[in-house]
Amino acid sequence: MDAMDVDAALFDVFGTMTDWRSSVSAELAVVGARTGLTADWAAVTDDWRRLYRPYLGKVVTGAMPWRSLDDLHRLMLDEVLPQHGLGALGEAERVDLVGAWHRLRAWPDAAPGLEILHYSRLITGTLSNGGVGLLARLTKHAGLRFDCVLSAELAKSYKTDPQVYLTAAGLLALEPHRILMVACHPDDLEAAARVGFRTAYIPRPLEWGPDAPPVKAPAGVDLVAEDVPALARVLGV
Repeated sequence: MDAMDVDAALFDVFGTMTDWRSSVSAELAVVGARTGLTADWAAVTDDWRRLYRPYLGKVVTGAMPWRSLDDLHRLMLDEVLPQHGLGALGEAERVDLVGAWHRLRAWPDAAPGLEILHYSRLITGTLSNGGVGLLARLTKHAGLRFDCVLSAELAKSYKTDPQVYLTAAGLLALEPHRILMVACHPDDLEAAARVGFRTAYIPRPLEWGPDAPPVKAPAGVDLVAEDVPALARVLGV
């Protein structure tokens, strides 16, 4: 594939472009130190994140009305904290922790790779489950320069609902096959491919920490790149 095959590259954000695990764990530790609470902060973060798919799935299936990711993160947090002996954490701290997802750190290659792509003919954008406001704050905080911020919020659903991808294509006024979806999550890429997007896999072996089992590259993707600068090279930028 070269840059002439697609007109836009849309990126998943949580995991693909940002290191949510170490970022959120660090913010939990700060709140713990401030309040005198202790826990295995990485385990709290992992359990919080493990509720992500189940909660978003309730919205996609209609079992729960659409709610912003901030609202869902708060529901997940309220469920997780008592499981780790943190039920006494106050309202201000809970609000602050939901905001931690607006302040994630980027993987080291993400910003340099986007800068390379910025000077190409390709449109770059997010396509994330985060809301527009969340993504605007996160990308600015993390130094990630995209041409546009697209969100599942615009479809009032969540990935992997086909409408999320089709809404993005419609807003860009592009046929799905002219868009490349870039992610480290196979289910995201598979869903994008089903509506006609091209797909690129970037492995993030540390997404769930150094002790996580290795992740096998998904079958059927159009290309695999080790990081974002490598993706730019494969696209001929």
